Amino acid sequence: MNNQDTTFQAETFSRAVRIVRDGGDPAREARALYDAMTPDERLGLLDGDQPFWEGMLSMAKEGYNLYPYVMGAVERLGVPGVRFADGPRGSVLGNSTCFPVSMARGATWDVALEERVGTAIGEEIRALGANFFGGVCINLPRHPAWGRAQETYSDQPVILGEMGAALARGIQTNAMACVKHFALNSMENARFTVDVSIDQADLHETFLPHFRRVIDEGAFAVMSSYNSVNGTWSGQNADLLTATLRDTWNFSGFVITDFIWGMRDGGLALAASLDVEAPLRQQRGERLSADLESGKCTWEQVERAGLRILATELRFYATRNENEPDAAVVASADHAALAREASARSMVLLRNETADNALVLPLTPASLSSLAVVGRLSDTANTGDHGSSDVRAPYVVTPLAGIKKALEGTNVTVRAETDGNAEKAAAIAGKCDAAIVIVGYTSADEGEFVDGSVASREDLLALYPEPKSDGERKMRQEALQAMGGGMSVVGGDNVGGDRQSLALPAEDVALIRAVAAANRRTIVVIQTAGAVIINDWKDQVPAILIGWYAGMEGGNALADIIFGKANPSGRLPYPIPAAINDTPFFDRDAASITYDRWYGQRLMQKNGVSADFPLGFGLSYSAYALEALTAELHGTDQIRARLTVANSGTMDGYHVVQLYGTRLDGDRKGERELLGFAAVALKAGEQQPITIDASLQPLGHWDTETRTMRLPSGQVRIEAASYWGDPDSLSANINVEGP
Repeated sequence: MNNQDTTFQAETFSRAVRIVRDGGDPAREARALYDAMTPDERLGLLDGDQPFWEGMLSMAKEGYNLYPYVMGAVERLGVPGVRFADGPRGSVLGNSTCFPVSMARGATWDVALEERVGTAIGEEIRALGANFFGGVCINLPRHPAWGRAQETYSDQPVILGEMGAALARGIQTNAMACVKHFALNSMENARFTVDVSIDQADLHETFLPHFRRVIDEGAFAVMSSYNSVNGTWSGQNADLLTATLRDTWNFSGFVITDFIWGMRDGGLALAASLDVEAPLRQQRGERLSADLESGKCTWEQVERAGLRILATELRFYATRNENEPDAAVVASADHAALAREASARSMVLLRNETADNALVLPLTPASLSSLAVVGRLSDTANTGDHGSSDVRAPYVVTPLAGIKKALEGTNVTVRAETDGNAEKAAAIAGKCDAAIVIVGYTSADEGEFVDGSVASREDLLALYPEPKSDGERKMRQEALQAMGGGMSVVGGDNVGGDRQSLALPAEDVALIRAVAAANRRTIVVIQTAGAVIINDWKDQVPAILIGWYAGMEGGNALADIIFGKANPSGRLPYPIPAAINDTPFFDRDAASITYDRWYGQRLMQKNGVSADFPLGFGLSYSAYALEALTAELHGTDQIRARLTVANSGTMDGYHVVQLYGTRLDGDRKGERELLGFAAVALKAGEQQPITIDASLQPLGHWDTETRTMRLPSGQVRIEAASYWGDPDSLSANINVEGP
C-alpha cells in the first residue's frame, strides 16, 4: 500500500464525521467503518488498548488517569476511540480546575450554574487530549454514610436528574458524557461483593428516574456498577442493560464497565448489551475469542456493540464544538473564578443567631480587631477523597489562607491554631472578637474504597489475564505487591470507604465546645459531603455553616460568605437527621441488602419524626417571600406553577423555590414529594414573577406490565416552599385524571 492509500484510509473516520455533520445517517456511516475493519480491529473496539499489566502497574506506581485511557482506537482508519478522563469535581487529567464536589454543587440547586461547570470541565479534558468524561455520577445516596456521597448531588431523584442533565449538556459541547454507576451503587466497602435486592416498583420509581432523565438529555454513554442487583452482576444484568436501557428507554449510546473489576463474565456481559470493558485490554483481550468459539456470545453481538460504539462516536464528533480549546484554558483564571462562585453558592447557613445584640454573620472587618481561626482542618487542603475523582489542582486555598487574604489591608489580626488542640484554641478564641472553627471529615473518613484485597481475593484475581512474558510477569508481581500493601490503583494510599459515624470526631466536638465557651461569637464550618448529626452541640454555638469539600478556591469562597461579599444561597440537598435511628439500615460490610423507598425525608415522614434540618433548608443574609401561586396541568403528567418571589433584604442573593406535590387520596395519601425547583437571582428589594414546569412522575406508580410510570387519578396539593414542610409555603390543588 502506498502513502496516498494509507493517508486516505486514515481519514476514513473524519470523512464519515463530515457526512454526519451534513445530515448523513450515523448508523450507515458506522456500518461502512465497521465493514472496513479486520476481525481483530472489530474485537479491539470492545476493550482498552493498553496491555493490562502495563496499565495496572502505571496506576499503582505512577498514579491514576495521568493520561487519557484509550479504548477502541483504530489508527489505520482514523477512529479515535474512547479517550477517557474521570471526574466529577473536575478533570482528573493534568493540573486542572478543582471545583467543589458534586454534593456541594447540588446544594446550589442551580442547573444553569452546573451547566457552566460542565462546559468548563469539558473544555479542560478536551484540551488535555480526552473526548470522554466518566464523571456524571448520579447514584442516590440511600444512607448518609456512603463513602462516595461527595460524587453525587442529592438524595432526591429530581435534583439528581436535573443537575446530572445540566452537567451532561455542558460537557457534551466538548466530550462524550457518561452517566454512572448503573445501578444501585451506594455502598463503598462492599461494592465488589454486595447483592442489592429490590422490587421493580421501588427500582423504577426511586432509584432509576434520574438515570432516564440524563439519558433523555442525550448522554452518550452509561457506566455499569460493580455490585449485583437481584442476584446478577450489574455488568451482565440483562434486566438493567437490555430490558431497561435499550428496550424501555431506547438508549442508543454505548455501555462501559466500571474499571477493572466491573465485568465478571465477558461473554455474558456482551450478550446483555455491555459494550466496552474499561479501561485496559483485560478479559475480553484474553478470552473473547474463546467465548465466541464456544457460543457463549456471538459475532452478531460483537457487531451490535461495535456499531453502537462507532455510531456514538460519529454523532459526538459531528455535533461537538468545532473550536478546539487552547491548553491555557486548563485551570485558567476564568475557571478558577467559576470554582469560587460555585463554592460560595454551595455553602449552607444552618444557624445564625445573635450575640452582643447582632447576628453573628456576616462579620464586618471594620468592627473587628482580632479573629481566631482554629481547627485541624483550618489550614488543610481538603478537596475530597483521593480516589478516582481526585483532581490534581495547581493550588488549593485553605480556609485560613482565604480568610487572611480577605483581611489584607485591614486592622484585623488573625490568630490561628491548626492542630485542633481544644485548650490552646479556646485560649486564643477567648482573646479575640470572634472565632471560626473548621471541623469535619477528610479522605481518611469517607471516600472511594479499594484496599489490599484486590491483590488477594480469588474472585478478583480471576478477572486478571495471565502474563504472557517475563516482562509482564514482573509487572504483575510489582502491581500486586503495591496493591496488596494497600495502594489504591484509583488514587492515593488512603482508601477511604463508607463513614463509620454520622457524628463529628470526638476531638472536633470537644474543640467546638471549648471555643464556644470562650467566645460568644463562634462560627462553626463543617467540611463534609453527607449529612452530619449535630443535634448534641448545635445549640451551643450561634452560627453553623456547611462548607463542603469546597474545591481549590474554597478558602476564598468561605471568606466571601463570612465577610458578606457573597450572600449564603446554598440549600440542603438532603435532610439532616436528629439521630441515627432516623436513617435506614446500613451495614457497610454487608454481602446482601434490600433497598426500598424508605430513606431520607420520606422515611422520617413515615415514622412521624422531624429532621433536625429538613430537605431544602438554608438561611440567608436576606429575607425572601413567595406570593400568588397558581398551578395547572400542562400536558398529561406535567404541571406549570407560576408565582412571585421577593427579596425584602438589603443584599442581592439567590433564593431556591421548591415545588412539592402531595396526593390527597389513594395509598400514598399525605406523602410530600419534591417535583421541581428553581434558583432565582434577586437584587435587594426586587420581586420577580417566575414559572416552574415540573413532572408529576414522582407521585406515580410503576406498571410492570407496560413498563411505564402511571399517575393515579385524584387531588394533588402543589406547594411552593423554601424547604420541605415550610409553614410559610403557598399551596394550590389540582385534579389529576389518571389512565
